[in-house]
Amino acid sequence: MTSGLAILAIGFFLGMRHATDPDHVIAVSTIVSRERSIVKAGLIGILWGVGHTLTILAVGAAIVLFGLVIPARVGLTMEFSVGLMLILLGVLNLSGAMKWLTEKFAPAHPPHCGEHVHVHGHGAHLHFHRHAHGPGEEHHGASLTSPDWLRTPFARLGLYHSWRPLLMGIVHGLAGSAAVALLVLGTIREPRWAVLYLLVFGVGTIAGMMLITAAFAIPFSFASYKFAWLNRSLVTGSGLLSLAFGLFVSYHIGFVDGLFSHHPNWTPR
Repeated sequence: MTSGLAILAIGFFLGMRHATDPDHVIAVSTIVSRERSIVKAGLIGILWGVGHTLTILAVGAAIVLFGLVIPARVGLTMEFSVGLMLILLGVLNLSGAMKWLTEKFAPAHPPHCGEHVHVHGHGAHLHFHRHAHGPGEEHHGASLTSPDWLRTPFARLGLYHSWRPLLMGIVHGLAGSAAVALLVLGTIREPRWAVLYLLVFGVGTIAGMMLITAAFAIPFSFASYKFAWLNRSLVTGSGLLSLAFGLFVSYHIGFVDGLFSHHPNWTPR
C-alpha cells in the first residue's frame, strides 16, 4: 500500500514536469501572450490540463486495460497534429487573427441597443449594468441579473476562451498518451493502480500548467499596461517561436520519422 502511494506521488510530480515540455509551453504561451489577467491565465492552464488529462486517461486506459496497440502511422499522425497546431497558433498570433477572433467571439461588452452596457465585477459575481451618459441621468440605475453560468469561475473566460485551451490540451494529450501508458505498464502490473496513476499524472499536469500559465502572464500583463512596444514584441516573439517549433516538429515527424514514407518509424515519447 505504501509503495503504491509512493508511485502515485511520483506520478503527480512527473505530471507537473510533463507540463514543462517545450511543445506544451510554447503552445500555451501563444494564447497567454494576449491575456492581461493572471487569474484568467491560470484558468486557461487548468482547462488545457483538463483536456490533456481527458485524452491521456481515455487512450492510456484503453492501452492498459484492453491492450490497445497503436499502429506506427497512427501514432505519428497524432504527434504530427501537435506540429500543425503550433504552426496554426503561430500564424494566428503573427497575423493578428488571434486578436480578431478574441474580439469576435469574446467581446468585452455584451450586445446592446441604444443604451450603454458594461460588465462589472462585484466580489465573486459579475453583473450587467445598463445606463446612459446623458446629463442628470442615473449612470447605474438599472441592473440585470447575471445568469447562473456567469457566476462560475470559468464563465469569466467566455465560451471561446474556454474551448480553445481545452481543445489544445486534447490534441497534446493524443501525442503523449501512448508514451505515458507504456511507461505505466512497465512499472505497474495492477490495471486499477495503473489507471489511477494516469489520473494522478493528469492532475499533476493540470497543476503544473496552471502555474506555468500564471507565471507567463506576469510579464505579458506588466508589459501591456506599462510598455505597449514590449508587449507587441512578446506577442510577436511567441508567435515566431510557435511557428518555428511547429515547422521543426512537423518536418521531423513527417520526413525523419517517416510519416510520409512507406516505412514509418515511431517510438512513443
